[in-house]
Amino acid sequence: MAAIITDQLRILNAKNFVAGVTSTTNSYYTFVGLPNATDFQSDWNTSPPSPKDNFNEENNYWDTMIALKKISASDVNQVIRKITWTSGITYDMYRHDISRTNASQPSGAIDLYSANYYVMNSDFRVYICLFNGASPENNFSGNPSLDEPTFTDLEPRAAGTSGDGYIWKYLYTIKPSEAIKFDVTNYIPVPKNWSTSTENSSVRNNAATSGQLKIVTIRNRGVGVGTANRTYTRVPIKGDGSGAEATIVVNNDSKIESITVSNGGSNYTFGTVDLQAEGVPTGTTTPVFNVIVPPQGGHGADIYRELGAYNVLTYSRIENDTENPDFITGNQIARVGIIENPKAYQSSDNLTLDKASAVYALRLTGAGYSSATFTADSFISQTIGVGSTAVGRVVSYDQTTGVLKYWQDRTTAGFNTDGTLNSNPAYGFKLNRFTSSIVSGGSYTIVGGSVNLGINTSFTGVSTTINNRTYYLGQSFTNGISNPEVKKYSGNIIYVDNRPSITRSVNQKEDVKVILQF
Repeated sequence: MAAIITDQLRILNAKNFVAGVTSTTNSYYTFVGLPNATDFQSDWNTSPPSPKDNFNEENNYWDTMIALKKISASDVNQVIRKITWTSGITYDMYRHDISRTNASQPSGAIDLYSANYYVMNSDFRVYICLFNGASPENNFSGNPSLDEPTFTDLEPRAAGTSGDGYIWKYLYTIKPSEAIKFDVTNYIPVPKNWSTSTENSSVRNNAATSGQLKIVTIRNRGVGVGTANRTYTRVPIKGDGSGAEATIVVNNDSKIESITVSNGGSNYTFGTVDLQAEGVPTGTTTPVFNVIVPPQGGHGADIYRELGAYNVLTYSRIENDTENPDFITGNQIARVGIIENPKAYQSSDNLTLDKASAVYALRLTGAGYSSATFTADSFISQTIGVGSTAVGRVVSYDQTTGVLKYWQDRTTAGFNTDGTLNSNPAYGFKLNRFTSSIVSGGSYTIVGGSVNLGINTSFTGVSTTINNRTYYLGQSFTNGISNPEVKKYSGNIIYVDNRPSITRSVNQKEDVKVILQF
């Protein structure tokens, strides 16, 4: 039993994903994490391992997550392959019948969306190639393109006067704001809401009113056709549609020189040129033509279907924010990903913050706190009671505010980074949380920095004032303790990318662009 899942399902899934992100009932976030990548694999930074997809690893992704950035409606877009117009390149042309047995030329692609049949020019205008000069003489491979298309006319035409034989149709222009976010090395964006957008209505409406058929190619010029050096007009194109006509020029050798669609007609899914109906003698060898049928609705009616927009790009800018410093500096990140509908901390509601911290934090105090140092990724501990110790690992420490951010994962409770059991853990197998509510035998002292400091149990709030300056801490503290702003292990992690580690600095920004291929 032979079956396929068509590319149209891929396009539908891409559309549905974008609709899901833009829906106000959903919350999608980009996350960054994994400050200690080389603990997991010594050569991580030269050869990051492929992420693993199981529930156990999903928990690990949460444990080492640092912060999240909301993906807004303006941060997601369907994208297509980037094909930049370059002089001298021979491009494919649009054909409705590309297949394994009828490959596109010259690329050899066996499906439309793998063919190089559209381009972006130097002004970020996108054109579809309706004809590339394909002929029996060049084995239907077309000619090198010499004239860059720059026009915005609605009807297809040649781009210049070189005679390269190309016919282009203008589709749309990428706006600067779209290019900043969604133009990447291998992809370019398509306009949003094509079917309803007023910006592109002229192209969309032209598809319905300008006549359906645009191109007929010559597969065999024939022999002894018609009358030499004569032009035949209104030659009908027959099929399941109606109204299409062509103009045919017969050359001095009584062969077909050219064929041009003079009336595009409507409602065709197949067609053939009927020479006899117009009284054109077919000669000793009958010419062969291929009527190219545009996509449903005509060229420009549905840009996603026409150009194969089954990829989606999400964009997030990670930058330092003095009023909401969730994205730490001075430590590394080696993982990015996307989460669908994470919940707010201790809530069943979706997280809605623009930025959210995924780590725990302590507000420390004591002699030397403003000069104390905590080594990134090192272990810290607090004795919370007799025989009970909380252990964490350092994300960052701010000497001005005394805020120590940390994470806790299974390596702080008797396991190694590879998931194997540590048979003799220093503090046992129980993962204890740091606390401002110690029990008998407990202490507020945090051990692991250059000096021992204590939890500032008298501090509650999201900001602090030091020397008449207000410092925002990024998360809410109660009695010196802060929990993550996101509920751990909630929602669905739908994308994970392991990358070489980067160390974030104070003035650094990262544009995180993720391509999702459906």
